[in-house]
Amino acid sequence: MTARNPRKRSILSRIVRRIIWTIYRLQGWKIETGLPAIPKYVIAGAPHTSNWDFVFFTGATAEEGIEPSFMGKHTLFKGFMRNFMFDMGGVPIDRTKRANYVEQVADAFRAAERLALVIAAEGTRSSDGEWKSGFWHIAREARVPIVLAWVSWKDRRLGFSDPIEPSDDYARDLSKIAAWFRTKRPGYGRYKVLEAQAQRLLAEGKDAAA
Repeated sequence: MTARNPRKRSILSRIVRRIIWTIYRLQGWKIETGLPAIPKYVIAGAPHTSNWDFVFFTGATAEEGIEPSFMGKHTLFKGFMRNFMFDMGGVPIDRTKRANYVEQVADAFRAAERLALVIAAEGTRSSDGEWKSGFWHIAREARVPIVLAWVSWKDRRLGFSDPIEPSDDYARDLSKIAAWFRTKRPGYGRYKVLEAQAQRLLAEGKDAAA
């Protein structure tokens, strides 16, 4: 979670958090392995197949005593939405700035005492299972570990990995990540695609420039 402003949170954010928590509990989700007790990390979650993913990851992290953060377009942090977005854990990203989004998020990590940033590593729900490398670049630039998060809608289970320190080799890191996900759902198609992507990058000799 981000460092919080001492002001009282907005009523809307408190209502939304309560609704999310209620929905999560009513759905009967179970956490198999909890989050690590460390102050800062990137949570790379997969698969991202539903707009409800954010609700259930938020509920799960709340059960673990963590308020997750997320990246959002800077224009959403203005006017009447400003306090709500910050209260919900938003990290504003200005695409018009000279510094790219990786540097902006790394700066947010450096400025915060605690920050758990959730990233849907597949990018969009339409992904076939291949990952974007942004989560890895952010973790390396901010010098924070990566925590993996998996989910199974079929039986309402999810869980988190131990912290993973990113190396200088994206392909090898992605290979280790794919292997971990395959242990959770060995026959799941999107995790097979992730594993194939990692193997392809290794064969192509992709490194930190990925």
